[in-house]
Amino acid sequence: MARKKYYSNGDDFHPMQPSSADIILRQQLEYSISKYFYEGCDRTIQNLLSNCRWYVTTRAGVLTLVIECPDQVTNWRILQKIVPMGTILNGIIDSAKIRVCPPEGEGLPFEMRVDELSVYRDWA
Repeated sequence: MARKKYYSNGDDFHPMQPSSADIILRQQLEYSISKYFYEGCDRTIQNLLSNCRWYVTTRAGVLTLVIECPDQVTNWRILQKIVPMGTILNGIIDSAKIRVCPPEGEGLPFEMRVDELSVYRDWA
């Protein structure tokens, strides 16, 4: 029985390194989603976010809102607002995550997918 040989064209593979255009487009996407998210938040959440370092990243193909809290009190307040923030983010994109990071050395980050919001509704 003869074996079939398969040859692939180099164009069939995704590039290993993103091009400059890919990087710029990703940054624009992250900026736009950050802007829509922030504008969708009420004043209380906006004030909480202003006390944190926060950003949207699309690394590894998953959009993630990362919130780095400066202290445990802010971390707790952010966690209390995670359902409303998840609802806002879910209105923008339905396959995203939120990662809330406590101060360095004071615990592990809490991560939630926005498609899991129903599990956390009792927190709101």
